[in-house]
Amino acid sequence: MDISRGRCLLGELIEAKGWTKAEYARRSGRSKRMISYICAGKTPMTPEDIYIAEELLDCTFRDLYEGFKKSKPAD
Repeated sequence: MDISRGRCLLGELIEAKGWTKAEYARRSGRSKRMISYICAGKTPMTPEDIYIAEELLDCTFRDLYEGFKKSKPAD
């Protein structure tokens, strides 16, 4: 089964909170570079990143990604 998370919405959630990516990085304990990579879709979020985002941004995993899409199973 092929599953896609969809586009990462972390950057938009950070902005909605009124923070910069640098501020979020400081609060999360992650590097600014890592947060930029995640927001740009270059690096997927780890389970730890997801947990931190849920706590800091008061959101759920489903809020962090545009949506899941799966391809039809091969016959």
